Amino acid sequence: MLFVYTLKINSGKATRFGRSRSVRIMSKPKRLFASVFCALFVAVGAFSQAPQGETEIVPSKGYKRLAMERSAEVDSLVKASVEKAAAAKGIKPEEVAVSLIDLRGGAGKWGEHRGEDRIYPASVVKMFYLVTLYQQLADGKVKMTKELERGMRDMIVTSSNEATQYIVDVLTNTASGGELPEKEFELWSYRRNRMNRYFAAMGYTNINVNQKTHCEDAYGVEQQFRNYRGENRNMLTANASARLIAEVARGLAVSPEHSKQMLEVLKRDPYATGREANSQAVEFAGRALLDLKIEGAKLWSKAGWTSRTRHDAAYIETPDGLRFAVAVFTENRSNDKDIIPLIVANLIEGMRKK
Repeated sequence: MLFVYTLKINSGKATRFGRSRSVRIMSKPKRLFASVFCALFVAVGAFSQAPQGETEIVPSKGYKRLAMERSAEVDSLVKASVEKAAAAKGIKPEEVAVSLIDLRGGAGKWGEHRGEDRIYPASVVKMFYLVTLYQQLADGKVKMTKELERGMRDMIVTSSNEATQYIVDVLTNTASGGELPEKEFELWSYRRNRMNRYFAAMGYTNINVNQKTHCEDAYGVEQQFRNYRGENRNMLTANASARLIAEVARGLAVSPEHSKQMLEVLKRDPYATGREANSQAVEFAGRALLDLKIEGAKLWSKAGWTSRTRHDAAYIETPDGLRFAVAVFTENRSNDKDIIPLIVANLIEGMRKK
């Protein structure tokens, strides 16, 4: 049988960016146990070794993770930015998670607030599927077609859940449908965990990226994969999300050329107006550039929004030399469009003083 870690999650109202879930807060020992159990589950799935003939997704040869070091100065900046936003908007510290990587110079300087807390990521997880797809393209295990390109772009640019479901099927050789008998379900589950094994091999920890995104709810084998109780949900951390978009920006994800192609898909225009304005560009981190009246800045991002969560992971370059990756996750404040821009604006102003 397939065993999965148990994480109590309650359903919420669906939105175009994903399905809302709220996570029950566990004590530190229980969180540690859940993380360890999850890591074991991610690594092996339902099998002690890969079934014969299965195709794995593996990191590129010579892959080197982003060089970064924990910075007390950046930690202090993140803390001050969160506290300032909390005072202005009345949010609680436990309702927001922030990870900042200052990429000026060589090794990134990194600081965080609740950066390792596991949070339902909504559509931010689609950035992880984008990287996985490009890895498969680079390895020749998947070939780009007009339909695959359309699905990939719709998954990121307009955050289509239907496109994401298609991409996950392509990546894992699985398909939604009726519930499966035990043996078939074990193989299906092993395949669906390909993305988890891929990111674990690159040193990403404390995350789960094996689920499709849905506008309403999952049915059939997708619910079976959740053990019918909302278990095994996608989970990300602000740290993992900031690191991934930083690795794309630095040309470390898959290859420099493939990272460049991914940046083209993730590119946003925060200065666009009217029909050209994309909500992911002007209602999340990108709005900070408008609020601060910064002209000529560049933005790459993937946002997520449900009835309970509002998140963004972004890489930003400004004309005065700022280069940074940031992930801001908020819970229980999904309708407040000011929190993420305010925190990012605080971070920008703080980095300008350094």
